[in-house]
Amino acid sequence: MEFKVSELEREPIDFDLHVAPGAVDLGEEAEQQGPLAASGHAEVLHEHRGPRDIVADIRLRGNFAGRFQVPCARCVEPVEIPLAADFDLIFRPATADVDAPERSITAQETEIGYYLGDSLSLEDVLREQVLLSLPVKTLCKPDCKGLCPRCGENRNLQPCSCDVGPSDPRWAALADLRSRIESTENSPKRT
Repeated sequence: MEFKVSELEREPIDFDLHVAPGAVDLGEEAEQQGPLAASGHAEVLHEHRGPRDIVADIRLRGNFAGRFQVPCARCVEPVEIPLAADFDLIFRPATADVDAPERSITAQETEIGYYLGDSLSLEDVLREQVLLSLPVKTLCKPDCKGLCPRCGENRNLQPCSCDVGPSDPRWAALADLRSRIESTENSPKRT
């Protein structure tokens, strides 16, 4: 769905739609499972920068909800997570700030996005909002054992024999310290 400035200038647009899986390209980060519900309101805000310099910003307010599949951070098995969020965004024409002198920006200005040409794609906005809503680290279960770094076997499904191999001699001092600590913890206490 495209929001054209010329159409928004005539009247704001309300939207309420279900986006089919695959319509929003999420790359390798996530995969959409089922429809992605999105609803909201789009309008034009006129930013007056001078007597004849008016910039047409697009304000997009709404929300989305859907189910997504992301890889586990340890074993790479798919994990299904529900996501839902509200958004209130301002988009400015990409050419509006091209000739602006260098200056520091305010905290509010860091929230401004840009659109190319005379329209804004809802799919692009949803892609950004979904990716920003994904958790930083997703685990299939709290005690996920992950993949073996040597053979790549998923340790949750079956153990591998790679841990039995020779250890790195640089860790020998720490292994010796560990065995001494364990032996003192297991020895009978004197009273």
